[in-house]
Amino acid sequence: MLTRPAPAQAQQASRTTTVPAVLQSRPRVSCQVATQEAPSQMSAAPKNVRTAVMGASGYTGEEVVRLLSLHPTFAVSALTADSQAGKAFSDIYPHLVTATQVPTMVKIADVDWSEIDAAFCCLPHATTQEVIKSLPQHVKVVDLSADFRLQNVDTYREWYGGEHKAPELQREAVYGLTEIYREEIKNARLIANPGCYPTSVQLPLYPLLAAGLIQHEDIIVDAKSGVSGAGRSAKVNLLYTEIAEGINSYGVTKHRHMPEIEQGLSDAAKTDVTISFTPHLMPMTRGMQSTIYVKLAGGATVDELRTALKTRYDAEPFVTVLGEGVIPHTRYVRGSNHVHISVFPDRLKGRAIVICVLDNLVKGASGQAIQNLNLISGIPETTGLLQAAMFP
Repeated sequence: MLTRPAPAQAQQASRTTTVPAVLQSRPRVSCQVATQEAPSQMSAAPKNVRTAVMGASGYTGEEVVRLLSLHPTFAVSALTADSQAGKAFSDIYPHLVTATQVPTMVKIADVDWSEIDAAFCCLPHATTQEVIKSLPQHVKVVDLSADFRLQNVDTYREWYGGEHKAPELQREAVYGLTEIYREEIKNARLIANPGCYPTSVQLPLYPLLAAGLIQHEDIIVDAKSGVSGAGRSAKVNLLYTEIAEGINSYGVTKHRHMPEIEQGLSDAAKTDVTISFTPHLMPMTRGMQSTIYVKLAGGATVDELRTALKTRYDAEPFVTVLGEGVIPHTRYVRGSNHVHISVFPDRLKGRAIVICVLDNLVKGASGQAIQNLNLISGIPETTGLLQAAMFP
């Protein structure tokens, strides 16, 4: 079993913990690359970090491109989508035709990697391993697949049904839960970007387990996601008539995010943690809510849980711990990199209910990926990510 690095300590600066009425917006900027700088030097001058987005035709790839169009430092220098090679990006996603100027999509083999500083890998799991292994060492990589999230090769084999083809990179990869592993991320070449469900469970529970305020046993997670979390491939169960006006569980007892969640929570608790986890697909495009039922430990109170979370995340730009009695809503984080967390007493003595909401495509995927590359690049991690949620 490989060892997870110790988490970075939270900053001590304070900010409000109530739901912000208005968040600062960033002006739209040009995507023109304006540098001849060597690939290994990633400074903060405008649009001088040249990025490639692999697997750009999927939802997470599209979301990376959308967010990069608002980014003052990262330029979109290459887009790959082997099945869509030769097409303009706006042919697939017309809503971005005026938002950014991006290159025509090409096959991965046709990218000139000497002209790329960093890559977002949005390819399916298993495909990613050999692709990243073949990239030049100077290219920083944020991988949005699950290929490098699990530290143990046996665990990967058990849950993903095959041998890992790049175990040396699996050992090198740093898990990209930004608020927990910030210092490790800063010096990494390969980031394993967390899954959406794992982000929504680990952010609220990690500080509570680390502080010994909740028991590491009998943790129940009832999680719900928008349909975009299932990807863009055509599937019968995702047709409008199949998904509208209903809700369904899936991956019961065998969802692949389960070992990733348990790995992170075990790191927090410093002992093995197992959870009961059931995901559900909701008839909405984007958004995620995890409702988590926990047992209090050592006489802890719900107020102490809330205080611990506020103390841990008070300085964090993207995590807001709501006040007593305030119920989170996916609508208030939609399209943003923000996370809202709230804690409630259960009517059953000795238990608490923790609720976390986020946008599965932004903080649950592409937004957190850009947040991580910001850190690697030595620029403020909020760069290009301070847009307010979309409402209504």
